[in-house]
Amino acid sequence: MVPQRWYVLAPLTGVLFVALVVVAFIVSGEPPDIDDPPLKILAFYIKHDTSQMWASAFLAWATVPLLFFAGTVRTAIRVIEGPVGRLSAVAFAGYIVLAFGAISFAGFTFTLADIADDGLTPQAAQALNALNSDFFFPIAVGVGTVGLATGLAIIFSRFLPAWLGWIALLIGVAALTPIGFFAFLAFMIWTLIVSVLLWRLRAAETAALPPAPPPPAPAL
Repeated sequence: MVPQRWYVLAPLTGVLFVALVVVAFIVSGEPPDIDDPPLKILAFYIKHDTSQMWASAFLAWATVPLLFFAGTVRTAIRVIEGPVGRLSAVAFAGYIVLAFGAISFAGFTFTLADIADDGLTPQAAQALNALNSDFFFPIAVGVGTVGLATGLAIIFSRFLPAWLGWIALLIGVAALTPIGFFAFLAFMIWTLIVSVLLWRLRAAETAALPPAPPPPAPAL
């Protein structure tokens, strides 16, 4: 019973991932710009150290359901691909790169907040804040890879609506361009939709299965 229930609920880890990222953005607020004076950057992290540490924690926690959702997507694609599983492997690799990018941002934010009032120089705060703002290539490459691989898989197999595949392709391409941030926002919405659709598909598959036979009666 427990494995079957997990099979049905596993796709909803995508919803949990999105929810935790949204919380992280809300808690974080508006961080300093990379062009702000070093003293202003340092003052921000001294004043908002607690909220920034919580924001980084929520972002780091979000990578756990993200990787579980990656496993769900990989399985869904692998079933329709067969033994070779090229696109499923590429999509899974993209999710791993994306998780690395998220953890990196969480680490930079936590470091800034943790040592801001413990001897961190304004110049060091400026450098870390620049990394915290511009270390976006892992996110872009991860979202781009996931979008292209899953988009092609959906279009070829139609295990989900074809329009989701075309949107995934557009997100994948846009993620690798200067509008990558907006592609990430679209990717979050796409993840919510795919998560719910996969959950409904698995619930329907489970409901169609014959009931399990009752356990044998104990011998007298």
